[in-house]
Amino acid sequence: MADIIITSVISMGGLGLLLGGGLALASKKLAVETDPRVDAIIEALPGANCGACGYPGCSGLAKAIVEGKAPVNTCPVGGAPVAEKIAKIMGMDEAIASTERKVARVLCQGGKTEAKLKSEYHGIKTCKAASMINNGPKACPFACIGFGDCKKVCPVGAITMSENGLPNVNEQKCIGCSLCVQECPKDVLALIPEKNEVRVSCRATMKAKDTRAVCSIGCIACKQCEKVCPFDAIHVNNNVAAIDYEKCRNCMLCVEKCPTGTITSIFAERKKAVIIEEKCIGCTLCAKNCPVNAISGEVKKVHKVDQDICIGCGICQEKCRKDAIKMVRNGQKDISNCDTCTAVK
Repeated sequence: MADIIITSVISMGGLGLLLGGGLALASKKLAVETDPRVDAIIEALPGANCGACGYPGCSGLAKAIVEGKAPVNTCPVGGAPVAEKIAKIMGMDEAIASTERKVARVLCQGGKTEAKLKSEYHGIKTCKAASMINNGPKACPFACIGFGDCKKVCPVGAITMSENGLPNVNEQKCIGCSLCVQECPKDVLALIPEKNEVRVSCRATMKAKDTRAVCSIGCIACKQCEKVCPFDAIHVNNNVAAIDYEKCRNCMLCVEKCPTGTITSIFAERKKAVIIEEKCIGCTLCAKNCPVNAISGEVKKVHKVDQDICIGCGICQEKCRKDAIKMVRNGQKDISNCDTCTAVK
């Protein structure tokens, strides 16, 4: 009996060793080699696995980049810093990886006090569910429903809901993943370049009288913004104003002209041009390029900016070859690389 047991143990042990050796050999022979760059890119990515890039997690994006199916700056969360790291891993010029940061912004101001209700909703408290019943409870079919679906999907807690029933986005926290944009059934959120401060906070394409009937702050297609914009950056299409961010220079003239307050800005006051006297050589480039003739001065003498006329478009700063112009806001004290200029008062 003992002999049988010993023989069985030896047989099973030998069989185990044989099978183990076979598996080890097969794993080496049949192994699929992975590109080491994939692991390096995964390490460089933020690891949010949010899917905002359109790929199944960071590993999926890393593989797509190595295979040439996705550009190095695809990750919206990591932005330019991560794109530069990936470009370096891929042996590419880091300069081509640069990408401007985008943040989520709300394109509706039709809260509880501005937008009228057409019915009371007593169902599941989600925007998606409410939108399926008669297009939502608000009379404006484009208005934010206000149940906070966007807040629930934000992975970094950058969205809160105001007492007026509208989302507020903390742009410092926002990672530009676009999950809130995708979740909103009314499309009242959009990713907009952070540098663009002006936005049209309305998407209603109804006629002016119909918009007025349901919301006190909607776009009425008056085209006053078109007329006042010196850069042809805003136009009324299909009864609602839209900004061309390639042309917009944040001058805020449209914000000031809008009769309904539909067009808003991130900041309450525009920037103003300030000339650094010690650097100005009087080349006149700023004066020649100012669209509103806010700069004056003689050749080879320090120029001056008329703050009452300046619209803060920044063209003069871009044209100045001596870095003698800075853009500052009213009351700003800390002006980078500025030795003698003072804030606008």
